[in-house]
Parts: sequence; C-alpha cells; structure tokens
Amino acid sequence: MVEHDVADLQLAASGKKRIEWAEKNMPVLRLIRERFEKDKPLKGLRMACCLHVTTETANLMRTLKAGGAEARLCASNPLSTQDEVAASLVKDFGVSVFSVRGEDNKLYYKHISQALEHEPQVTMDDGADLVSTLHGKYKNLAANVIGGTEETTTGVIRLKSMEKNGVLLYPIIAVNDSKTKHFFDNRYGTGQSTIDGILRATNMLIAGSRFVICGYGWCGRGLAMRASGMGARVIVCEVDPVKGIEAVMDGYDVMPIAQAAKIGDVFVTVTGDINVIRKEHFEKMKDNAIVANSGHFNVELDIKGLNELTKSKREVRPEVEEYNLNNGKRIYLLGDGRLINLASAEGHPAMVMDMSFANQSLATEYLYTRKQKFENRVYPVPEKIDEKIASLKLKSMGVKIDKLTPEQKEYLASWELGT
Repeated sequence: MVEHDVADLQLAASGKKRIEWAEKNMPVLRLIRERFEKDKPLKGLRMACCLHVTTETANLMRTLKAGGAEARLCASNPLSTQDEVAASLVKDFGVSVFSVRGEDNKLYYKHISQALEHEPQVTMDDGADLVSTLHGKYKNLAANVIGGTEETTTGVIRLKSMEKNGVLLYPIIAVNDSKTKHFFDNRYGTGQSTIDGILRATNMLIAGSRFVICGYGWCGRGLAMRASGMGARVIVCEVDPVKGIEAVMDGYDVMPIAQAAKIGDVFVTVTGDINVIRKEHFEKMKDNAIVANSGHFNVELDIKGLNELTKSKREVRPEVEEYNLNNGKRIYLLGDGRLINLASAEGHPAMVMDMSFANQSLATEYLYTRKQKFENRVYPVPEKIDEKIASLKLKSMGVKIDKLTPEQKEYLASWELGT
C-alpha cells in the first residue's frame, strides 16, 4: 500500500461511493482523464498537492494518476478533509494521502512535509502553504521544480508578493485567475456552498436577516446573489471604491463594517485579508449575532480579540461555538472561523469544481510538456485552455453556441471598416 496518514482506512467503502457520485457531475474532468489514460502526458512526473481533501479533489487525483503522475496529497485546511475520501484514495486508488480532519497545526505542517518528501517536480497548491513551506524549510528542492499551480485568490496574492520581492524560485500558473475558474467556482461555488455551510451549522432562516458580507470580489458577489435570492437584506462592506459602487448598483446597502456591526444578524468575510472583523466590531454586535468566514484562512476574523471580550464559551452545535461576552451578549462563531463551506458542509458542488480541476489538470500538462523555459513569475492560464474547458462544459450540458462567419472575423480584424 502507498505511504499515507489518514484517520481510518475502514472508511474507504463509503468514501468510494461518494467519489463515484461526484464523478457523475464532472464530465469535463472525465474527458480529460480518458485522454490522459491513453496518452500518458504526465508519465514520470512527481507532484505534491496541497488541496481540500474532498470528493472532487479525489477525482482530480484520479485524473493526474491516469496521466502517469505520482502525486502526494495533503490538506490545505485542517477542517476540510473528508476522512472517508482520504481513506478511499489510499485503499482504492493507490494515491498517497497525508490528511486527517481536525488535525492540529503541528500535524498539518508535518503532512505538508510528507507531501514534499518525494521531491516533486510540480506543486499544486490551495492557499500557498505548500509553496511557502518549500521556499522555507525545503528550499533545496526548488532547483528540480518545473513549476506549480495555485487554486485560490489568497494563494495568488501571496505568490505575486513573492514574485514582486524577487523570492519566488519557480514559475506558478494562477489557476484561480482563469475565467472558467473564478467566474464560476468563486461566484457560484462559494455563493452556494457558503450558504449551505451556514444552514447546516445553524438551521437558521436566511429570509429577513441582515446579512453582512465583507468583500465584494467574485466570492462576495456570488454570496450576495444567493443570500439576496433567499430573502436576506444584504449589506456589503468594501475598501475598494469600484467594488463598492458596483455593490450599490447591484441593489445592496454598502457601509463600513463599524456601522454594519451594530445591525447585522449574520456576518461573513470573503476578502483574503487579515482582521477584517476586529475586536471593536465584535463588541458592537447584537446579541445572538452569527459570524463565519469563507475566505481561505481564519485570520480574516480577529478571534484573539473576540476571546479577550469573552467570559465563557461552549460548543452548542457541531462547529458552532457560543461566546458569552463580558457585556452580556452572545456571539456564535462557526467552524472556528475556518472555511465554513468545508467546515460545516461539503465545499463546492462537483459540477463547478469540474471546471476548476480541469484547469488544474491541463495547466499541469502545459507546464510538464512545454519545452520553453519559464521565468520565476506568476503566469495566467493560457486562453486556449480556458476556451477549451468552456467548450467542453457547454457540450456536456447539451448547449450550442454560434460561430463567427468569415465576414464577421474579417470585420473584427480590420481597422478600415466602420459604419
């Protein structure tokens, strides 16, 4: 059996059923896997992958293996692992997995180290913890790395900072920034799965609530759309004036978090930044306010500051912690401030992850098979890959679109033709 550290291999049978169920809704990835099985474009490739260990990720691992890659998988978040899926990947599909749901910080980084131990040629990351660990503790491995891919907005921000400061040691493809990823995964995936996580944790009624969303990027837009559609009165908090006016034009109230803190019923951060909801904001919140995060790291919430305001706390439901504040009010923190869509639910639906992981598969193939020398920069996904994935997705949905006529192509390519 392959090397592994998972919770319980006896969970494999139920994990396999879940993996197979997700696969039914991942037709684009299935088509890629079928080609990979035939052509073996990744033959001999060693990979280290730091991703959420879910049913959708399992199907990505199956695809990479079908292409000939030897991939090791660890978790990109301590609370996102589905233990039965991890067990099935090891037992049924022969993939090395180092991940246990609820692992502490020490074990989390031990697992990242184990994923790096077989000296990967390509890294695949979700938040850049694996890349930053390699650049720190395992810097000697970087010389043999062809490149890497990054799945999240948070990770891309970190990697671009590394590039800007001249410390990035190998090229990275920003899968997050592909159109078929962030337009769909971030907007429709995060929008739906965040609501799903909040509902599973609390069983609350969204309709009529004042739903405060910090951040109006693609994730925030998707969340606002879903919350509004369920009858919430949406409030958006932003620092970007362009995104702020966009939220106003989309029909939402826009105000500073200090003002929203006094009136909100539910608060969700989706910014990628630190201490978005701080101690002074928690202190202003109403009794029974619910607070969650759907950004990659729980640093978006000032949990240390919240604890300083608290005289006692207790778990009242799974992944729901009741904080009894010194001022007599109660605040409910969901999922320890970690990604609520994975802490309390199952993450994005397979149908949308189909496109995200198709990007990961094809970006990996692009890195491994290209003969050109890449610079140590963060690169976009090639437009042809984006278009190919979109075309395959439309085909799988039975949707057809028009094609430009020769006359139309000529017109678009010309500067002489006008009215």
